[in-house]
Amino acid sequence: MTDDTNVTAEPYQGPDDRRFALWRAADRILSGPRPVTLHERLAELGADARATVDPAERPDFYGDGVVAAFERQVAELLGKPAAAFFPTGTMAQQIALRCWAERGGSPLVAGHPLTHLETHERRAYRRLTGLDTVFPTTAPRLPTAAELRALEEPYGVLLVELPLRAAGFLLPDWPDLVELTATARAAGAAVHLDGARLWEAAAHYGRPPAELAELGDSVYVSFYKALGALSGAALAGPAELIAEARAWRHRYGGQLYQQWPAALSARASLGRELPRLPGYLAHARTVAEGLRRAVADLPGARIHPDPPHTHQFQLWLPYPPDRLTEAGLRHCRDSGDGLFGSWWASPVPGLSMTEVTVLGPALGWSAEDVTSSVHALLHHLHHRATDPAAGPA
Repeated sequence: MTDDTNVTAEPYQGPDDRRFALWRAADRILSGPRPVTLHERLAELGADARATVDPAERPDFYGDGVVAAFERQVAELLGKPAAAFFPTGTMAQQIALRCWAERGGSPLVAGHPLTHLETHERRAYRRLTGLDTVFPTTAPRLPTAAELRALEEPYGVLLVELPLRAAGFLLPDWPDLVELTATARAAGAAVHLDGARLWEAAAHYGRPPAELAELGDSVYVSFYKALGALSGAALAGPAELIAEARAWRHRYGGQLYQQWPAALSARASLGRELPRLPGYLAHARTVAEGLRRAVADLPGARIHPDPPHTHQFQLWLPYPPDRLTEAGLRHCRDSGDGLFGSWWASPVPGLSMTEVTVLGPALGWSAEDVTSSVHALLHHLHHRATDPAAGPA
């Protein structure tokens, strides 16, 4: 384990602070990016600026200049007439849904109870827009066209999250997805794609992002998830819809005076990481193979889905989240291997779950490396269970 780090691991403030220090000093990281300091992040942004804009380029004022140029780039990449840059996807999607609902005359959105709008946004679309949802299915997957046709209530918008993160980053088969979106249009509804991870979904299908985005009348994309930008999102669709969305963006407080740091970071990250996503997906299957071997004898342990649909997937283990967190920190301290991020209770009692994210740092791991390191992690779990005096990492 290297000592080449500017961040001390003492004093410990909590698991996140400890993980930040230990993962920065780790020899290898399996899941997620290597943490960086504020100074390092600023240095990256400066490098991105030098690589992507002319030295005489001025900062934007309320989204002109470099931000407007990036919006045009995103619209072209997604095959849409127009796009608008947003500070968050939460804002972009609420606005998209309310615009479609007003145009279609129905406040009902056909969606899924596991979508981001339902689970991570405090149901803001209901509180702030007055919309409501109807669920064609509650099964942990996207609905089928048959389930959509069976709805008894007319809906104005179909919301499709690609992939469905909470269900394990699941994606339907391509013909099923095409049929689903065509069914909504045949019912007179608009189709909005929650494409926070559309870039990864396109890699799964082996299709360019525009071909996937074509299935939606509008699409939201994120720049900070797989791409690793500072922040930011875009909403793309018909020019009239995007013009209306810009007005609502102002009303929602998203018309920032200057957005160039997020836009520059997003543009550079898009160019850097988008071509790498197919490789991340391929290596996620190698990582999953190593994990499968490591946990084969543990009751209830699973990889979901197996094989992964994207470069992200779930790992479930039969231990409490706090024990897994502590064991992971101790294992990183002792071995130099940073394996997993946060753990939380899974829907199945007695099992905990983490999300595995295969990015650049994971590419050097073979399946055998993964199996060996996870076996050592499991040893830490058993050691702590039999040695109550064992201290924290």
